[in-house]
Amino acid sequence: MSSPTSSPRGLVVAALRGSSAKTMISLSLVTALRRRGLVLGACKKGPDFIDPGWLTAAGGRPCRNLDVFLMGETVVRETLVEAARDLDFMLVEGNRGLFDGLDGRGSYSTAALAKLLGLPVLLVLDCTKCTGTIAALVRGCRAHDPELQLAGVILNKVAGKRHEAVLREALGFIEAIPVLGVLPVLDQALVGERYLGLHPAAEREDAAMFLDRLAEVGERYFELETMLSVASPINLPPQLGSETFRSSADPVRIGVVRDRAFHFYYPENLEQLEAGGAELIFLDALTDKRLPELDTLYLGGGFPEVHAERLAANRDFLVEVREAAEAGLPIYAECGGAIFLGRSVLVEGRRHELCSVLDLDFQVFEKPRGHGYVEAVVDAPNPFFPMGMSLRGHEFHYSAAANIVHPTAYRLDRGQGFGARRDAVVRYQVLASYTHLHARATQDWAACLLERARNHRVERDGSS
Repeated sequence: MSSPTSSPRGLVVAALRGSSAKTMISLSLVTALRRRGLVLGACKKGPDFIDPGWLTAAGGRPCRNLDVFLMGETVVRETLVEAARDLDFMLVEGNRGLFDGLDGRGSYSTAALAKLLGLPVLLVLDCTKCTGTIAALVRGCRAHDPELQLAGVILNKVAGKRHEAVLREALGFIEAIPVLGVLPVLDQALVGERYLGLHPAAEREDAAMFLDRLAEVGERYFELETMLSVASPINLPPQLGSETFRSSADPVRIGVVRDRAFHFYYPENLEQLEAGGAELIFLDALTDKRLPELDTLYLGGGFPEVHAERLAANRDFLVEVREAAEAGLPIYAECGGAIFLGRSVLVEGRRHELCSVLDLDFQVFEKPRGHGYVEAVVDAPNPFFPMGMSLRGHEFHYSAAANIVHPTAYRLDRGQGFGARRDAVVRYQVLASYTHLHARATQDWAACLLERARNHRVERDGSS
């Protein structure tokens, strides 16, 4: 395979709706190209954790989230530039349908992102029981936004050679729409889904084998050379103004619970904590028995309900966290981390006892109890954020807690949180919310956590 130019090239993978195999096709493309020696990276549109986890594993470097609603256009462009540096190829995976956004105009859609970044779109088409209609759909996309650059299509779920021939004939009447891949109906057991997407890479022991199989799919069914040729150079300036958060203050120790149950962390969050002087101590709530000396504990999201039995069985760690909270250790928790701090969680009729830092009992339901963007204002005292601070984040949870007995710190102008337009329960020096915050969307997020950690260190050392 010929090497791309010195300027990295980029392509957006999109579809006409969600659950159209965008992630599987993106992973197949990244792994197949990586097998051929290219240096690859990936970005994911929207506030997602699971797809970026897989794209990180496939590309070998952190996948970045691109979300204009949360971050603004400038930060999104900066993020792409920083992620693409020293790469041969950058893939951006869209979300939902190509023109689906926050309103009927498609604001913040994948199409809008592609135009902002100046990248062409590779459109994934589900061809189940369709032939000529596929061509009509492609024509409709072109007519809907003539400024959008469609680089080609991938035909997915093609029934056989005859089906493929008719599809190619229909698309042949559309100028400059090459077919860059034809996928048969693949074994769905290959993928496996939970909620709205794949099982997380962190939970799959066969992740490497799964990616190898997807690389074989890409090599067999994609026109890889042509995909590289239709991708556009990423010609953005190397720096666009803002700099990564830095601090020369004294270092602190921040514990990060990262394991099979808790793995929803934006890479920028961890990077900014480190850049600000934090030594990150990674912990495993499933196996660790003790907490080391820490200045703050960071509990991200994940699927504690899937691992509730093992979490509940590790009583030593639960007691350590509870006693540390009672002693005043600052703890910042999001979504699954908040559940872990609760008294219990009810999963499929079975209750599992957890930390009891919060006097809350959670229940996991079959349908989401909160899903989408969050706009919040900090309007009550809490350990981490100043009053009046505005937050934009994201929530996606199937759980809820009844009888909220603790004060809450966020007033929600958008989102569900813990209900009644409130989020972020506060107890001791603990802040536990359903809202996931991104460090490049909430610019002072890392500074606030670092300041609280340093204050705790001073308080602890001064009292010893």
